[in-house]
Amino acid sequence: MPGSYTPDAPYGTGTDDYRCFLLDPGLEKDAWLTGTQVLPGNPDVVHHVILFQVRPDQVAAAKAKDAAEDEEGWTCFGGTGLDQFQDVDRSSWIGAWAPGGEESVVKPGYGVRLRKGSQVVMQVHYNLLAGQQPDTSAAQLRLAPGNRKYEGLSTMLLPAPVELPCRPKHSDGELCDRDAAVADVKERFGADGNTADLLYFLCGGEPKAGQTQSCVRTLGEPITIHGVAGHMHLLGRSIRIEVRPGTPQAQTVLDIPVWDFDDQGGRPIEPITLQPFEQVKVTCTHVQWLRDKLPAFEGQPDRYVVWGEGTTDEMCLGLLQVTRP
Repeated sequence: MPGSYTPDAPYGTGTDDYRCFLLDPGLEKDAWLTGTQVLPGNPDVVHHVILFQVRPDQVAAAKAKDAAEDEEGWTCFGGTGLDQFQDVDRSSWIGAWAPGGEESVVKPGYGVRLRKGSQVVMQVHYNLLAGQQPDTSAAQLRLAPGNRKYEGLSTMLLPAPVELPCRPKHSDGELCDRDAAVADVKERFGADGNTADLLYFLCGGEPKAGQTQSCVRTLGEPITIHGVAGHMHLLGRSIRIEVRPGTPQAQTVLDIPVWDFDDQGGRPIEPITLQPFEQVKVTCTHVQWLRDKLPAFEGQPDRYVVWGEGTTDEMCLGLLQVTRP
């Protein structure tokens, strides 16, 4: 990070700040990214960090965003703001950190292609429940020469809805109504609060309250999966990723029956190749009773929980590290 940054919620009474910082690795030649390590400067306020590739043709726009705000970086809920629509099949994610994360290194012979002049956006999610405290997070990149004959890796995102209702004995709060809860997320995060509804264009179906939600995606091209990961927040209980679900060839590639927010690292797997029209499925379970166990929810009543960027909102996100022919 170029300098110290003190987070501040940009919308209303929110307790979360997503901030993007432009990092220049000084790539004078093409390179392969083979590992990333995020160094959170202030773990009391850093919730998680995502690293995004900035293509050479996007650098000018990124610099303009960086210069448009007085503080270091720019506000960036959801993504970097450099793409009009985030491509979940070929995401610009190149690395991530969450509590428990260490250096992530890919297996020999593989890497993420970085073209000459590419830069990196480090998106830091700050949670302000511990107060406003300065941060100087940083990222380290492990690079290999671009002329090596490596296979190119990319990240495929598997988001699914979250529709967690209030418990019956706690359902009298105004935010126990789904419409009110979605409106609250939009108030706190602006246009990026629309994800709770937009996910149904990706996953199909209609919102249906329940602890367990899933999303099935049909592939449009062949992929080979080399690694998997999952991401939820504090009310997450379990997450599972399956390939070819509902068929005799079904396989579970990620199964975390008891979610640990402090252990969100990626997991390498034996490569699995999928063909067009085969499917992948992510399933998450969230529970309200964890509110009674966690300090982050102290004094907060039940609410209808949907997909949201805040620490006390929720996500259901599977990640696949893939190669393509």
